[in-house]
Amino acid sequence: MRLTTKGRYAVTAMLDLALHADQRPVSLADISRRQAISLSYLEQLFARLRRAQLVKSVRGPGGGYLLAVPAPQVSVARVIDAVDESVDATRCQGLSDCQKGDICLTHHLWCELSHEIHGFLNGITLNDLVKRNDVRSIAARQRLRTDDDTIAIDTP
Repeated sequence: MRLTTKGRYAVTAMLDLALHADQRPVSLADISRRQAISLSYLEQLFARLRRAQLVKSVRGPGGGYLLAVPAPQVSVARVIDAVDESVDATRCQGLSDCQKGDICLTHHLWCELSHEIHGFLNGITLNDLVKRNDVRSIAARQRLRTDDDTIAIDTP
């Protein structure tokens, strides 16, 4: 099963954005602090997400990113697809050259599994995840942790 950190981080960052964008545009620096993802990596991901028209940027003081599409319309699969990732269970990355240039015995099985996983992820939206109690609880803990870090840094 191959889902790289690019896909995982993109979903995590988009979920963070969905959780916080109702208040104001969200800066990548804030997402970086809360999710422990490097800022330069987030910049690369958000460039792809912007090209896929999933996010929009707001410039200036208080700027950052907002969802360009309502959270109920953004599936996890759509986010993964936007960053050029695939959920691929085959050994050959779907190229059908698994066994010395030829297709292997189980190639179609793994292709079907990849299709099922993509379908599963396509059926889950950012809004579905935002509503989950476990997600909300973790987000609250992350906010408290980053707020505490900010206070500690700001005080002499």
